[in-house]
Amino acid sequence: MIVVGYVLYTLIGGGALLALARLALGPSLLDRVVATDTLLVIISAGLAVYAALERDPTVVPVLVVVSLLAFVGTVSIARYVGGMLVRARTPDGRDLGLPVAAEEREGGS
Repeated sequence: MIVVGYVLYTLIGGGALLALARLALGPSLLDRVVATDTLLVIISAGLAVYAALERDPTVVPVLVVVSLLAFVGTVSIARYVGGMLVRARTPDGRDLGLPVAAEEREGGS
């Protein structure tokens, strides 16, 4: 059982390091948001592995809180970024959030 624990923690740690690298290097805001969400999922997985290997049920409420934090954070950032795209307009009034083909179908210029 100890070997399984070492293997799982090593894989989770490697995934966390890769997510941190994407968080630091990601060229766009959305890359960083996805990396943060991935990191929170990895933290949840680490807590679940700990709870399973140690048979410790006291970690489960923390696991639920981290999972809810990841979900609410991702949804709120997506709504914020989506709102920025909808409100972004060019000087001639075109919406930057939609591709040109979609604007033409909607009756744009």
